[in-house]
Amino acid sequence: MAAYQIFSSRVRDNLPVSLATIIEGPNVGATLVVTPEGAQGGTLGNADIDRVVTRDAMGELEAGRTIVRHYGPHGESTPEDLVDTETVRVFIESFSPPPLMWIFGAVDFTAALARVAKVLGYHVTVCDAREIFATKRRFPMADEVRVTWPGPMFEERGTRLGPRDAVCILTHDPKFDVPAIQGALATKAGYIGVMGSRKTHAKRLERLAEVGITAASDLARIHSPIGLDLGGRTPEETAISIVGEIIAARTGREARSLGASDGPIH
Repeated sequence: MAAYQIFSSRVRDNLPVSLATIIEGPNVGATLVVTPEGAQGGTLGNADIDRVVTRDAMGELEAGRTIVRHYGPHGESTPEDLVDTETVRVFIESFSPPPLMWIFGAVDFTAALARVAKVLGYHVTVCDAREIFATKRRFPMADEVRVTWPGPMFEERGTRLGPRDAVCILTHDPKFDVPAIQGALATKAGYIGVMGSRKTHAKRLERLAEVGITAASDLARIHSPIGLDLGGRTPEETAISIVGEIIAARTGREARSLGASDGPIH
């Protein structure tokens, strides 16, 4: 498959991809398609520059940046290497799809969280095994509503979740939330939040231990009770506290989480 076909196919499927194009120097117009897995098609002229640009394009794709970089004809990239060497300018265009938010549980808080998430640019999927509740009519703001259990959802699409993405589990049903947490922990999702009181979460940890989830590194990824300690009461205020915690987790800023407080949740 030609480079442009690979690029356009991934853009249509809403999958991350970069297109590196030489805009100055030898082989002007040559292209190389790069995904998070590496080079997928095309060439910039030789294996050396392909290797270096692939490495850099993967980094720019992860950051969601489009940029022009300078190299030597064989991928030389430091100022010392480029002295008395013909410069190659490469335009790296990154297509980084919207971050994903998967919301498990078709409950009252789900609609509010989906609305706020859409304002922030998330591609929102609502998931619940109960067909009567998981409907597009109840959640018209969601990009997708799926009637399924967590296991199949993560088996089918879990590899798509990365550091920019969020999994929010708003159910209180052990048959649903434990598998959802298991599935989320097996992904690279940057945020995993679970609704419930501290007492509920303590019991949930016991159930997670029963299925083998005891590693401190795994448990540290779970934000519960979900959200920041803003004193919110309504579903909309709760939704804002949740996305606030997601932003704080992504940026590394200090913010008081409900999971780290000992006062009343609402």
